[in-house]
Amino acid sequence: MNAALAGYVTCHGCALLCRMTDGSSAAHCPRCGSPLHARKPNNLSRTWALLIAAYILYIPANVLPIMTTRTLLGSQDDTIMSGVVFLWTSGSWPLALLVFFASVTVPLLKLIAMTLLVVSVQRRSTWQPMQRLRLYRLVEFVGRWSMMDIYVVTILVALVQLQTLAAIEPGPAAVAFGAVVVLTMSAAMTFDPRSIWDTIGDKRG
Repeated sequence: MNAALAGYVTCHGCALLCRMTDGSSAAHCPRCGSPLHARKPNNLSRTWALLIAAYILYIPANVLPIMTTRTLLGSQDDTIMSGVVFLWTSGSWPLALLVFFASVTVPLLKLIAMTLLVVSVQRRSTWQPMQRLRLYRLVEFVGRWSMMDIYVVTILVALVQLQTLAAIEPGPAAVAFGAVVVLTMSAAMTFDPRSIWDTIGDKRG
């Protein structure tokens, strides 16, 4: 018997283990007052909505310029990939690999991983539940470390403001890229990892 069948649920607000004595969905946490639910309401549909929005914004985040440099010689627009190519050709291949991995590969892998988790739950799969849970925890952990390009652009915009000599401005891709990271993190927060075990419990029960 699992905790839900025994009448225990975890509060989403303060993580307190609570007992739903009356079985009502209107029960509230005695510590923080948040509504108690055995599973996050509509977690799959909300996660799908966030993932689809992130997939859509991932394209302009990598195609549009993330940074515009203006000097006396003119202006130059740089995308994430053009920055990676510049770092590679200039000899800074470790930094180029780091930017490519953190800004291109990691966001895409997070989207694919979250999609795999949602599809597996919807298909009521019993395949490797512990490995899927570890995958979810990994996605949730690395979510905040995908903002490298945004950090670099922010620092450059703050430092390189020499009026008529040189200036750096953030491009439209910066907004799209930041939105992809936030949407992916929100999708991981919306997804209920406990639903991975529901099918296993149903089949064993």
